[in-house]
Amino acid sequence: MYYQNILETIGNTPLVKLNKVVADVPALVLGKIETFNPGHSIKDRMALKMLEVAEAEGKIKPGGTIIECTSGNTGMGLAIAACVKGYRCIFTTSDKQSKEKLDLLRALGSEVIVCPTNVEATDPRSYYSVAERLSTEIPNSYWFNQYDNPANRQAHYETTGPEIWEQTEGKVTHVVIGAGTGGTVTGVGRFLKEKNPNIQVWAIDTFGSALKKYHETGEIDEKEIYPYITEGIGEDIIPKNYDFSVIDHFEKVTDKDGAVMARRLAREDGILLGYSAGSAVAGLLQLKDRLTKDDVVVVVFHDHGSRYVGKIFNDDWMRDRGFLDTELKIKDLIAMKADKAFFSVNLTDTVRQAFNTMKEHDLSQMPVMDNGNMVGSITETEVLKFLLENPLHHSEKTVKSVMGKPFPVVEEDLPFRQLGKYLNKEIQAVVAKDKAGMMHVLTQYDVIRAV
Repeated sequence: MYYQNILETIGNTPLVKLNKVVADVPALVLGKIETFNPGHSIKDRMALKMLEVAEAEGKIKPGGTIIECTSGNTGMGLAIAACVKGYRCIFTTSDKQSKEKLDLLRALGSEVIVCPTNVEATDPRSYYSVAERLSTEIPNSYWFNQYDNPANRQAHYETTGPEIWEQTEGKVTHVVIGAGTGGTVTGVGRFLKEKNPNIQVWAIDTFGSALKKYHETGEIDEKEIYPYITEGIGEDIIPKNYDFSVIDHFEKVTDKDGAVMARRLAREDGILLGYSAGSAVAGLLQLKDRLTKDDVVVVVFHDHGSRYVGKIFNDDWMRDRGFLDTELKIKDLIAMKADKAFFSVNLTDTVRQAFNTMKEHDLSQMPVMDNGNMVGSITETEVLKFLLENPLHHSEKTVKSVMGKPFPVVEEDLPFRQLGKYLNKEIQAVVAKDKAGMMHVLTQYDVIRAV
């Protein structure tokens, strides 16, 4: 069996159980992995649907030009369809979108026009306005306007919603969906509530967006609207695709929490996803106290992490925005050590043996071990003092003669600045264990070098 073209592979994406990142959530949490679509996002569904409807209604004819304002993913879906069907594409987007998204659109032969983010939607420079203007100037062109195009939500009513219902065998109790144009959350929510009106539809919004306040009050609060970094969710307008009656709750997530959670999804559950996926799971965790062990939650994961390699998956980008915890931890000090070998002496070793080991490896202190347990410590000062003050044959005495208390043992996740509680004139080192169970001695010099 084979498909006639790439468009036939859109949809029927898998449902995958989340584990580590939702360990504190009492419910069963399943991710709807929309990255399996050919354009690696859920927008492939509605892009194809909008084009098919436009063709059927005669709004665009063969050889015409597709025009759309997009954050990247809808453009990707339309660009793929255009390649197969033979259309030209012009996309307008905002200057906050990742470079990867724009490069991918261009890779498919599309023209991309970048517009300023921090302007009103009605401003002639906005990516909405530029798209609308181009559609009036270019013959045989059509502006799809995903925000107000009913084919957007219809795509999810016809495909995404039914898939979730069938894949959970009708057991789904909650869906968590990032809210942007409103197509996904409205289409999925409407279908599922027709099947079971008790299903909760939770929409994830971002701070700086007008959606949550509008859902709760029916008014657009200008004070709520300000620039935000999160991509793919939130709006400063209210798209016509919304049917707020199918949404039970809007939850706002910060730019930082969404970015950090996307990184956790990759590192802990092995799923490389985009910004809105991180926001969706972060929002779910904020609402976990509303869930029980009998609930089945489906989180829709809109797009792939490859779109954000230069942003949320780039340490420098994250650090510049204060999204990474920049405080060094004990494990960072261990990583900085050029020589990670662990040197120690046994309780039965002689003072002379200890001295020779310290001299050979240029050590200023060492733990004293007995049957794998740390029972004491020695320093070069005490060892040398003992050898100078005692006759030569006394150097054959065991290290027990000169050892002090064991070094404090610290966890590798301890912030290194807290070492001040352990290190002093008498205690000049600590011992840390890494996740592999290896022991490491960290001295005052190691701390000074880190500072």
